[in-house]
Amino acid sequence: MQKIISLCKRRGFVFSSSEIYGGFSAIYDYGPYGAELANNIKKEWWKAMVQMREDIVGLDSAIFMHPKIWEASGHVSGFSDPLSECKKCHNRLRADHLLESADVFADEKMSEEEINKIFSANMEKIKCPICGKSDFTEIKKFNLLVKSNLGNFTGDWSKDPVYLRGETCQGIYVNYKNVLDTARVKIPFGIAQIGKAFRNEITARQFIFRTREFEQMEMQYFVSPGKEIEEYGKLKEVRWQYYLDLGIKEENLKWHKHENLVFYAKEAYDIEYNFPFGFKELEGIHARGDYDLSQHSKFSGQELSYLDPATGEKYIPHIIESSVGVGRTMLAVLSDAYTEEKMDGEEGRVVLKISKKLAPVKVAIFPLLRNKPELVQKAKEVYDLLKPTFMCEFDDNGNIGKRYRRQDEIGTPICLTIDFDSLEKGDVTIRDRDTMKQERIVVKDLVDTIKQKLEQ
Repeated sequence: MQKIISLCKRRGFVFSSSEIYGGFSAIYDYGPYGAELANNIKKEWWKAMVQMREDIVGLDSAIFMHPKIWEASGHVSGFSDPLSECKKCHNRLRADHLLESADVFADEKMSEEEINKIFSANMEKIKCPICGKSDFTEIKKFNLLVKSNLGNFTGDWSKDPVYLRGETCQGIYVNYKNVLDTARVKIPFGIAQIGKAFRNEITARQFIFRTREFEQMEMQYFVSPGKEIEEYGKLKEVRWQYYLDLGIKEENLKWHKHENLVFYAKEAYDIEYNFPFGFKELEGIHARGDYDLSQHSKFSGQELSYLDPATGEKYIPHIIESSVGVGRTMLAVLSDAYTEEKMDGEEGRVVLKISKKLAPVKVAIFPLLRNKPELVQKAKEVYDLLKPTFMCEFDDNGNIGKRYRRQDEIGTPICLTIDFDSLEKGDVTIRDRDTMKQERIVVKDLVDTIKQKLEQ
């Protein structure tokens, strides 16, 4: 994990937010390559969920929503983590994480009383990760919603609080009728959204795996009651294949079935990825019944039932959902692609063998020597030729070997070198990231050749 974190900082993928002020806990900024990678991940998700599906449309709902939405969803009363404080060092910690570290199971849906019983019974085995002591306060539930004073000019946040959204799906639910009335869709259909969410995590950890500000990619699929489990099975298959299509190794993926379901859920599975710290949730896929639309219909007073034009049946649609974070996907992609290679007679290299469609930079262009104006000019011409079609990078700093290593570390699939033969013959050396094999390609064929290589 430390190697990946180091690479992310060294090569401009991820920075600690507000770093010059000492950082800001569990908040991260994406650097130049991280921003490109995140955008490519979002583009592939959107393509799979919206562009390639006739039955799913997109949405971009606001971060701020009416406070009653969070009452209807249960977040105001039930969106919480179990909190305990170490009596020795006074650090506040998540009780379920403390129990997990002691190999004791506690479900996040348990009541305060239930978790306290388990916690008390195993106190001797539980150690504070900061000071190593085993002396904790009684567990209290801590609400994760982040409050704001939007529109509140009194300074008293306890009155009529407004929240930064804790998840993006509520914006989909409250726009269900708007989409149904305007987008010429009919059941079954889905609404997909990518957007920021905020959670006041007690102890965010594991780099960008769990953060207080994050970006979600969610799709809510509205179905008739009798088709929920059938459509749920289809969604599970589609989402598993999606990660294989991203180049994730199948041996690093597994299903985790939720045994203790919330009262309204029909089924719930997670796709887990084998992160450097073990198998953890990458994506949640849930069959949620009619709870969400029923709650919003009740709290808003609006009719949200659906009249089936074919059968005349009227019902509240049931929902199946897919939810995954951009940051978690990025961490899985980086973990899966990170490779250290030893080479005969040479110093080893670190290479990100990332899917070509996700690579932040597709093509790097090098003049062989930076002090030869004719080579630099020709390399600039090649760069200008390719940049309208591919995300390119021009690099003339250091020897060719060092430039190759820099591009290997950020996962660039193709490097082009312009040398003196290029000036005479009108060709360039093209080098493959994974095999390191090189060949000569004439400049006029470069666009088509690179397209073919990126699709392989």
